[in-house]
Amino acid sequence: MDELERLLSDLVSINSINPDLVPGSPGEAEIANYIADWLKQADLEVELVEPVSGRPNVVGIARGAGGGKTLLLNGHMDTVGVAGMPDGHQPRIDRATGRLYGRGAYDMKGGLAASMLAIAAARKQRLQGDVIFAAVMDEEFASVGTMDLAKRLHADGAIVAEFTELQLILAHRGFVWLEVETIGKAAHGSRPDLGVDAIVKMGKVLTELEKLDQYLRSNPTHPLLGSGSLHASLIQGGQELSSYPERCLLHAERRTLPGEKPEAVEAEFLQIIRELQQSDSSFTAVVRRGIDRSPLETSEDAEIVQALQAASAKVLNRPLQIAGVQFWTDAAVLSAAGIPSVLFGPSGSGAHAVDEWVDLASVRTCADIYLVTAVDFCK
Repeated sequence: MDELERLLSDLVSINSINPDLVPGSPGEAEIANYIADWLKQADLEVELVEPVSGRPNVVGIARGAGGGKTLLLNGHMDTVGVAGMPDGHQPRIDRATGRLYGRGAYDMKGGLAASMLAIAAARKQRLQGDVIFAAVMDEEFASVGTMDLAKRLHADGAIVAEFTELQLILAHRGFVWLEVETIGKAAHGSRPDLGVDAIVKMGKVLTELEKLDQYLRSNPTHPLLGSGSLHASLIQGGQELSSYPERCLLHAERRTLPGEKPEAVEAEFLQIIRELQQSDSSFTAVVRRGIDRSPLETSEDAEIVQALQAASAKVLNRPLQIAGVQFWTDAAVLSAAGIPSVLFGPSGSGAHAVDEWVDLASVRTCADIYLVTAVDFCK
């Protein structure tokens, strides 16, 4: 094994399943300590900060001489679980295909390894600006790690090393979580004259939500992301078979485009409720807005984008393909904190699946492009 293969194999072999996803899992402490030790051996300034007790972020800094811009490389250490993967934490390299298999190899320990190699090399470049590498906790659940990080440091540009198939991602959708509760009237199942069926009333809500989703998806407005979308996620209600259900609770998720605000999404739901109330005097419901996360949109003119394109021209002899992705990432947190941010990372397959792998050649390419970007951006 060469340095990259050893590093990535070590990272994959460490169980860093997020305990908020799989109760009883170890979280990020072991992998954070491994990364911190590795960065210290590379002669970087290293700090561990615990946004949650026992679950640290790792921050490594290649300190510049002063006067240059600061580049942030960001990646998450936590993974989803390994159900159905008997050897999820035993990395395996297929030499015929150049793939490294194992939980987290693709999402996103390949990006972590590329970032670590890049910042270690950047320390030797005598740059003017700082290069910062942040390995964060909890991205797979609530992004507590990057939210805490964004309060503690600033940079002039950030690369989040999520898997992107070597595409330069400038935009992704956000989301809003909402609850709709329909309120009926409990009664014996034999007394329709007394009962109001909250579950049947929710059926009317579901029909209207399906219409709204169809409208959104048939009217794409964003050049990289297309349209917003909507789906019903969870539903529960009723007491027992022989009773009219008094309540029914629906959890829904609305995926949002840049420019769409949580308040406007909530207003969409409230409008549906008002219209149903006008057509059915026995219909009663309430809407509650839960957590939301902003979309990402970074201009092609941003300096970090131009630096990455220049680096790609040197490493690959071509510009990177610009695209958007539908899933949400920590890049939106950094962008909201005033750090122009993009996604750029390795190729592979199997995020959250039982057969996960990353293409090793693409990880090497990422490390090279991160380094050349740092040299240009932080000079």
